[in-house]
Amino acid sequence: MNNDRYHDPVLVSECIAGLDIRQLADGTYVDCTFGGGGHSKAILAQLSADGHLIGMDQDEHAARNVITDTRFTFIRGNFQNIESHLKRLDVIPVDGILADLGVSSHHIDTAERGFSTRHDGPLDMRMNRNAELTAAQVVNEYPEEKLADVIKAYGEMPGRRIVRALVQSRPIHTTKQLRDAAAPFAGRLAEKFFAKLFQAIRIEVNGELEALKALLEQSVDVLKQGGRLAVISYHSLEDRLVKNYMLRGTFSGDVRTDHFGNPIRPFKPITKKPIVAKGDELLRNPRARSARLRIAEKH
Repeated sequence: MNNDRYHDPVLVSECIAGLDIRQLADGTYVDCTFGGGGHSKAILAQLSADGHLIGMDQDEHAARNVITDTRFTFIRGNFQNIESHLKRLDVIPVDGILADLGVSSHHIDTAERGFSTRHDGPLDMRMNRNAELTAAQVVNEYPEEKLADVIKAYGEMPGRRIVRALVQSRPIHTTKQLRDAAAPFAGRLAEKFFAKLFQAIRIEVNGELEALKALLEQSVDVLKQGGRLAVISYHSLEDRLVKNYMLRGTFSGDVRTDHFGNPIRPFKPITKKPIVAKGDELLRNPRARSARLRIAEKH
């Protein structure tokens, strides 16, 4: 597979600058979302002969893009288990961690994966195709109330009427059937509506928010003092978790304190506001328009 077509990485130079690799070119870094290897190639280009990069991805297709370089190690696995993966390699603590939380162009453009709102395909949406839960199971087997809760929580839109229509249309086996069943509620901004609907189901299928929480919490334990964490998110649910954890060390945004009342903050935010794609990058890659990069340094 041509990894240049697999995915066009976003905010590459900003990630490199944020990880501060030029200051520690012989360090150890982790690309938690290897995908097509775009970010990884950029990191390797900055590393010295003594540097080390670990690429990690749960999708078997990403393994086809593995980079041939003695400084590179690939792990097929979910980043929610980053600590155990890095323990097996005996590389803790590391100098930097990068996570690009977006769905790759490969996933969106490959109809049989079931992620696309444009191409008809089976209702799958699994990042790891060895996982048991599929989008078809969520849509067809979840009780009406549970499915409505998923759409409300992860799509950030009212779900009751939509779900009632989905339940009445069961069984739903393809992405087109899902779109057709929900079409009466799409309104004028149809593509935005379907993007949110598909997002909600995809997050549930892959347990994405719980995986992100695990990554953020474990990053504190695997990063060395002064190590950098860079996370690219694509919707408010992800960005809120990343922002709160980097700023206050909690997902709710509440501040924890020690016995003396001092705030417990494992990170110091490097970015006050998220970094966004601009100019030529937006023209070259319209999917970058929703990307939000936040960077923090471990205390």
